[in-house]
Amino acid sequence: MAPKTPNKKGTAVVTKKQNQEKTKQALPVSEEVAATNMENMGHPEIYPLVLTTKTQEIFNCRVDEDVTDKQPYKLIKKADIIADFINRAAVSDFYPVKKLVQEYPGDELLLVYDKDFKYGLNFYLVSTEEAKENYLKSPEEQEEQEEPREYKEPSPEDTYIYKPPVSKPWVSLGSEKEIEEETVKESTKPITYMISRKRGQFGAPFKFSDQNASSVKDAYIECTAYPDKNFTLKHLEKEVGMQVIPKVNDTSTQTRWVYPKNATTQYYPREFSEEEKETIGQSKPLIDFLNNMSISVEIALQQNEIMNTFIDDWKSLAEDEGTFGDKTDTHLKEYQSFTDLHNLTEKMITCVSWHPVIYGLIAVSVAVRFSFEERVQFSGKLLLQPSLILFWSFSDPIHPQLMLESPDDIFCFKFCPNDPNIIAGGCINGQIVLWDISAHAERIENIKTGSTRIKKATLKPMFLLEPESNKETMYIRHCAVSSIESGHRKVITDIHWLPGTFEINRMGSVFENRSGISCQLVTCSADCTICFWDIRTQRTTTQQTDKKKEEVIEVPFDVPPTFLHLDLSWKPLCRLRLSKSETTLDHCPTKVSLNDDDASYRTQDKTLPPIKVVKAGESPYYNLEGGMANHLKPIEDFCTKFFVGTEEGEVIYTDWKMERDPDTGRLVPKKPVSLYAVHDGAVHTVQRSPFYKDIILTVGGWNIAIWKEGVMSGPLLQSSCAPKRFTSGHWSLTRPGVFYIGREDGNIDIWDLLEKTHEPAQSQSICITTITYIKPWTFSAKQQFLAIADFYGTLHILEIPWTLSHPSTNEAASMSHYFEREVKHLEYVEQRRLIREQEKKEMQLEMEKKKTKTYKKSKEVMDAELKADYESYLELEKTILVNLGLFKVQEKKSYMDI
Repeated sequence: MAPKTPNKKGTAVVTKKQNQEKTKQALPVSEEVAATNMENMGHPEIYPLVLTTKTQEIFNCRVDEDVTDKQPYKLIKKADIIADFINRAAVSDFYPVKKLVQEYPGDELLLVYDKDFKYGLNFYLVSTEEAKENYLKSPEEQEEQEEPREYKEPSPEDTYIYKPPVSKPWVSLGSEKEIEEETVKESTKPITYMISRKRGQFGAPFKFSDQNASSVKDAYIECTAYPDKNFTLKHLEKEVGMQVIPKVNDTSTQTRWVYPKNATTQYYPREFSEEEKETIGQSKPLIDFLNNMSISVEIALQQNEIMNTFIDDWKSLAEDEGTFGDKTDTHLKEYQSFTDLHNLTEKMITCVSWHPVIYGLIAVSVAVRFSFEERVQFSGKLLLQPSLILFWSFSDPIHPQLMLESPDDIFCFKFCPNDPNIIAGGCINGQIVLWDISAHAERIENIKTGSTRIKKATLKPMFLLEPESNKETMYIRHCAVSSIESGHRKVITDIHWLPGTFEINRMGSVFENRSGISCQLVTCSADCTICFWDIRTQRTTTQQTDKKKEEVIEVPFDVPPTFLHLDLSWKPLCRLRLSKSETTLDHCPTKVSLNDDDASYRTQDKTLPPIKVVKAGESPYYNLEGGMANHLKPIEDFCTKFFVGTEEGEVIYTDWKMERDPDTGRLVPKKPVSLYAVHDGAVHTVQRSPFYKDIILTVGGWNIAIWKEGVMSGPLLQSSCAPKRFTSGHWSLTRPGVFYIGREDGNIDIWDLLEKTHEPAQSQSICITTITYIKPWTFSAKQQFLAIADFYGTLHILEIPWTLSHPSTNEAASMSHYFEREVKHLEYVEQRRLIREQEKKEMQLEMEKKKTKTYKKSKEVMDAELKADYESYLELEKTILVNLGLFKVQEKKSYMDI
């Protein structure tokens, strides 16, 4: 038998476990094979082997079945191995150790499973009887056979001798400087306080008592903030790169802008040394330069004192073009301001609303500038102060025309779209308040300027208006408040009247409104609920309960009985809770915008018939019918979806229609249609455009967004991060592409989408504190006003210039085309995203197919190679047997049988 071809080290080349299914190449039977042992590792009696699955089945040494971790060896008879040589010849896995097996003195050989490939292959064979007996012996028997070692006394040379260390001189490597730099040193002087007490009070018991902070003098001390100069940093010098080229701006839309920061800061200024200062100061060029330029500097200083060199001559030439502004002016002009001088309490304006009928009359709600902790602390003092809604008129900037009293501070209110004498407001304690000022309609309507009545087209400037001398401020009490137990639990952040064209029931279904007047409201609160209210008498109440109420409750003479049936018993008709599906928490709504929430804009439209002031006794709300009738006709195909802004900066598009839970049978709100986390702060404005009913503006945090109803892929426009937080916003009433945004630093941003879409067209400073509310108003075709309220309680009336109030010829069509382009852009982005996902899936499938094909091809090649090797082996064996005269006709075995 011919030996196998050895490698450079003289050992047979074999594969590891992952290729053990491949049989070894056939060699001539007459050649001998050199067996390889582990003599280089100190084990000459060990011979590694590779046993294929077929061989393991023949000798009953299958891995993890016959040989395991607990019993990793197997005794194989010598006769069985020799029989395998006869049957399979060189194909046998024991062929490399054939000579060893034939010369082995014993009858059984030890075969050990090498799981960890300690000797390179999966099995190894023990070649001597002594090694086999040592392997099969237990550890206890091996310890008994070990002979005890003799004790050897340590020699003097092995004894350790201690040598003391020799001191070396210390060499400084700069560590003392690092220690000094890391040392904590006090930068400011410590403050010393001395607390003293009378000698006679030492050890005396303490007596605590309650007192009223408003009645006792010096009951509390207010610690006002002041700037501490010890913690102010002064920038000595900052290096900034400059280049004298035209300014280039890289702008983009629908991208998030990262606020820039200084990468490096220089803490110490670069100065000349003392020698350089003396040299430069005594140089002749410097002295000549100062002597030559001193005269020019003196002349320039004199000219600056005489006249203003920065005056704009073009604006001076255009002063005579108009009284209140010309076509070239783009800035808001201060027209008038209102401040409550009679109330000394620090209050802020929370809501502003122009009177829908009387021109020049505006109502504002005020609230105390206290946090929640301060309100709890000074709750007793706040009960003594009235919570008001003030009516201001252009004719009297000092005295309010009316004052509406409420149980608590009002944070939102709205005029009724059918009767402007009916006002609904939301309190901080969660109650809804209703007022009826029909008895004072003539008083506020007859606002006079001297001896003539104010007309729409002849509104005079403030300095020409003369207030009446004998007029006193009127305090009006509320007609009804909602039930405390059944209403909202926290502050009401938004309130709206539903239009008179429809009404809803308890399930949120929409029906026709036969009366044609608005009788329902919607409110949202910080208690994570949205409620619908009906001001009509509910049919569940009986006549007996009504008679009992009439007998018990005494109506004051100055309160109209319009909504007496609602006082302290008014409950919501329907309640929605915006719950989060993934957690137990709920969304906290701050602003809502309904589908037909355009009642405030219809009053500004001059083409519609004007609403008349309803006098006392003529209002349709005095004879309201009962609740919803059963025979009302439902309105089909009515969109019951609306937008909601939350305190977390999310914009939710949901449905107010309720559905029954299949498990409990209760009425539960539907899941939101879409939810977008766009704003990084509370949403302050959710408003529909007066020109496009499906375009919505949202303002919150440090950015703004414009949405289109029905487009679920995201906002059409999203601004970048602003330097200051936004607090309010409002669309322009006459220009489709203009809206106003208020900021917390007192500035107002004016956006003109026809001019710029990535930043505001202009910014203007209005006040020094936060702007809390913005409300525009159209007085005439030539004059518009913008009411801006601030945190200090001042109402600023600004006149809108001609360029911001008069639209261009095709502005509505241009804005419509712009919104359509943005919708197509979002659709394209969504399509590209889907295409990319599909391409990614196809690429993954193609990679899997490629891997499968490669595997099949490699397997076919290996099978073909093995088959060719087997056939060559058979031909070689036949040739050898013919030469030896031992050839017999036998049935040829197939390759697959082997």
